[in-house]
Amino acid sequence: MSAHDSAVLERHGLKPDEYDRIVQALGREPSLTELGIFSVMWSEHCSYKSSRIHLKKLPTRGPRVLQGPGENAGAVDIGGGLAAVFKIESHNHPSFIEPYQGAATGVGGIIRDIFTMGARPIALLNSLRFGPMDGATGARTRRTVEGVVAGIAGYGNSIGIPTIGGEIAFEDCYAGNPLVNVMCLGIARSDALVKGNAGGVGNPVYYVGARTGRDGIHGATMASAEFDDRSAEKRPAVQVGDPFMEKLLLEACLELMKGDALIGVQDMGAAGLTCATSEMGARGGCGIEIDVQHVPQRETGMTPYEIMLSESQERMLLVVKRGREAEVEAIFQKWDLHAARIGSVTETGLLQVKSRGETVAEIPNAALVDEAPVYDRPTARPRYLDEVHRLDLESLTPVSPQQALGSLLSSPTIASKRWVYRQYDHMVRTNTLVLAGMGAGVVRVKGTPRALAMSTDGNGRYCYLDPRRGAMLALAEAARNVACAGAVPIGATNCLNFGNPEKPDIMWGLVEAIEGLSDACRALDIPITGGNVSLYNETDGRAIFPTPVIGVVGLIEDASCALGRSFRAAGSEIVLLGASVGRGDAEPKGRAASAGLGGSEYLKILHGLIAGDVPHLDLEAERALLALLAKATAGRLLLSAHDCSDGGLAVTLAESAFDSGGIGCLVDLPAEGAMGEWDVLADLFGEAGGRVVVSVAAGSLGPLMDLAAECGVPARRVGRTGGDRIAVTVGGRAAIDWKLADAERLWSEALAQYFARPAA
Repeated sequence: MSAHDSAVLERHGLKPDEYDRIVQALGREPSLTELGIFSVMWSEHCSYKSSRIHLKKLPTRGPRVLQGPGENAGAVDIGGGLAAVFKIESHNHPSFIEPYQGAATGVGGIIRDIFTMGARPIALLNSLRFGPMDGATGARTRRTVEGVVAGIAGYGNSIGIPTIGGEIAFEDCYAGNPLVNVMCLGIARSDALVKGNAGGVGNPVYYVGARTGRDGIHGATMASAEFDDRSAEKRPAVQVGDPFMEKLLLEACLELMKGDALIGVQDMGAAGLTCATSEMGARGGCGIEIDVQHVPQRETGMTPYEIMLSESQERMLLVVKRGREAEVEAIFQKWDLHAARIGSVTETGLLQVKSRGETVAEIPNAALVDEAPVYDRPTARPRYLDEVHRLDLESLTPVSPQQALGSLLSSPTIASKRWVYRQYDHMVRTNTLVLAGMGAGVVRVKGTPRALAMSTDGNGRYCYLDPRRGAMLALAEAARNVACAGAVPIGATNCLNFGNPEKPDIMWGLVEAIEGLSDACRALDIPITGGNVSLYNETDGRAIFPTPVIGVVGLIEDASCALGRSFRAAGSEIVLLGASVGRGDAEPKGRAASAGLGGSEYLKILHGLIAGDVPHLDLEAERALLALLAKATAGRLLLSAHDCSDGGLAVTLAESAFDSGGIGCLVDLPAEGAMGEWDVLADLFGEAGGRVVVSVAAGSLGPLMDLAAECGVPARRVGRTGGDRIAVTVGGRAAIDWKLADAERLWSEALAQYFARPAA
């Protein structure tokens, strides 16, 4: 092609200077197939060219880390010769175009990342973001939500892996760009992790799984660009999933991995066969030669370009030991799957693609993988920050705590997600110990006394106001959630969802978030074992909020100690661990707006504002709280535990009473001197971090208080469980008094009612 053919370059998402680098790497003009191969491998989605230099700041090592970033998934040691293998990925752009298949294939892709490492997947989680459920975009949002939830359920349920938890939020900025982040965790022998390496000159390369079609071509490039009103034209770039095929592929691969015939394996995810061949070759420092005529195809007349770039699902690439071909083929034949020998490992260091013996592409693997462009893009603090940090409470009319609690409980972000998770099979395989919606997801590790807790968390409002502290708060909340289940956090994975990194203000937010996440990980001693970056989440020039989503995994040594969020017995003592008020104990009265209510769900729902300073965060206090929760759980002092987050302490107390079998609570919060209306609201609905509501038997109150003092964590008895009401006083003055049944009905039905409406 001509170096001046800008239309061809634009279709491939390449810039002229990048084309010049391709010519330099090859020493000649590329063929169209070679250009397509470079375009997907050098896309943002595959190369991380805008984020790679910043991701190096994240801590990725620790005493339990067995595999950090760079492989299909990360892995941590959980004792007993076992490893937890986990990762989170995004499928945002495909889910915008085709919600069901976009979400379903996102699930399928993350599952393959896990069993590619030799681990059996045992749990799925998700983190979802959508636009408003009502208003001008409400009908479209509801259709998107229904499609995404159905896609997640359809794939996970069919393959037999429980979806045990997650989170969902609703904001205007996601109306044109929903976020669909999916996390999977599996269990493997710690000494038998499988890597995505090629090696051994002459060893055969096998294609296994489903046939290749034209679905998903240029999916990686599509995921590396902004959207506009013509995005529906990109439907062919969305893959189509088959969970039943994936189940067969999972079992066949795990059976093969029990022996020693396998050298390496790679999922054909983003960039399909191109990515699998070039990355395996680059990791192994060798070449791979394939002939596309041997690739099983489900459509006639496919070109080498189409075959190399297709992102058809349920496909893997294997490198196996020479002489073991019959053994490998027999295993896949047993599972009724294709196992086609398509090439071999070479010593050239090249990706050599042939079609019926004729070379159609010949590219150094290093040029595709290791020498992809890396940009240190310019950054600039957004101008809007000066405006949104100003918050004048006196210009607002405070809402009564009683009314505020009702409004928050019925808001889609806080309301029960039962309508969603009841569509997921969260009990399949009988490992689930804490049911979906009851706190962090908890699964037992069969054959051991242990369990694993996991949570995904993030808050776009916080990161819109302060991406650095917002990312720190996301990690702290995820860690706090698994600690509330009784676990010690041992590893994390991240999915960084941002707009166009070529815009300096967007890039500034990404850099700030990574640096904040790095600081928090180091302070809490939680290493990042891998993750995903999803950029260009913009439609018609409007970007999403900076949205880093963090998944944390924690270890419970005794599975019988696992905790949920709900009160378990009447007459229990209610204790608030951590700061006693929503504005943070370090903040004086009168500064409640910026210190407690800033960025809160209260301000958004009751006053239509996203403004102020984000919640207070003390990482040393968070670390002490995590240690206290682990010790208190192991000592069987706690009956329940629930962290304070969206909606603050009042919502936390209400949610602790919900799903409890009708156990209410009577709570009196302290008041120091005269308190104005805003001080009371900040105490009840402020979202300062580092706080957990626990319930304990009366006889355990003293030991818990002693342990809290030993750990350096503030602890205050604030009430008792029982009765049929949620009653809260502040300094002895009534603030909230809801009949439990009415409040729970409001909370439990709020989200479902949107889907009972007739279609617009």
